[in-house]
Amino acid sequence: MGLLIDGQWHDQWYDTSKTGGRFQREAAGFRHWVTAEGSAGPTGEGGFPAESGRYHLYVSMACPWAHRTLVFRALKGLKSHISVSVVHPYMLENGWEFRPGSTQHADTVNGKRFMHQIYTAVDPTYTGRVTVPVLWDKTRETIVSNESADIIRMFNTAFDHLPGVRDGLDFYPEALRDDIEAVNDRVYHTVNNGVYKAGFATAQAAYEEAWEALFGSLDWLDQRLARRRYLVGNRITEADWRLFTTLIRFDAVYYSHFKCNRQRISDFENLSAYVRDLYQVPGIAETVDIDQIKRHYYVSQRTVNPTQIVPVGPRLNLDALHGRRFLGPDALDSGMGHDG
Repeated sequence: MGLLIDGQWHDQWYDTSKTGGRFQREAAGFRHWVTAEGSAGPTGEGGFPAESGRYHLYVSMACPWAHRTLVFRALKGLKSHISVSVVHPYMLENGWEFRPGSTQHADTVNGKRFMHQIYTAVDPTYTGRVTVPVLWDKTRETIVSNESADIIRMFNTAFDHLPGVRDGLDFYPEALRDDIEAVNDRVYHTVNNGVYKAGFATAQAAYEEAWEALFGSLDWLDQRLARRRYLVGNRITEADWRLFTTLIRFDAVYYSHFKCNRQRISDFENLSAYVRDLYQVPGIAETVDIDQIKRHYYVSQRTVNPTQIVPVGPRLNLDALHGRRFLGPDALDSGMGHDG
């Protein structure tokens, strides 16, 4: 765990001394957009047209933020258009790293050993955390974005004109955007980032504040999902996938490692079935690697788990029937039919 300061790598944990023991996430440093024709997006500069084979995605199988981008890459049919490199699950004194000679954890585009070298290749004086996902432009040899929320929206529509891309599959439909944004806002602050606020807190009051907000939102979500199959409307949207990547890690990591221990997701009647419903969408299971998830958190975050012992459990039965089809149209209506 560390960061770059003026382009130099420092093995340094988060400093919560000035925030009352509260963890505060750093904003993304690169916010350009890929668009269909290369025009400028909501932030950053233009010049990033959606072309097949031009972009490369750096991810970790352990990271929930990177996981979002793998989900959208799979569901939108972008695998043949956007290549991927996966960092090793251990993030130790050098941060995210690749392993020489590894077929699974190699930088196949830039040949770097450490992820921080990707950042300094673009900005030799970069200051900030070195995070994934990173969307890399092979043509301009630069980082397009390291903001997962932006990358999934690029994947949602920018590449729709390419062959094989599922252009009729829209996870951010205009008619539902206000509702999606409202759900996203609460889920981000109290669930996606909420588990980190609890896990990285260094003061009792800060931990309890995050814990209460987290389970208040999980109760709200469980009640919301009692009467509807998905979070917004009658179809799977961006809001569902942004929540999913946190929920799928909860019982294996956040419940114990981050002390989010009021109850597991498997103890929620509706949330537990909802996670299985989404996991069973074709293409999703291959984006989930529980072993790498556990090894990353329990080994890498030595401040939280000094012994680096990785728990053997829990047993997760993600392929069990979920019984949620009766709550709304089958996912086939959204182009993603699955059993259950």
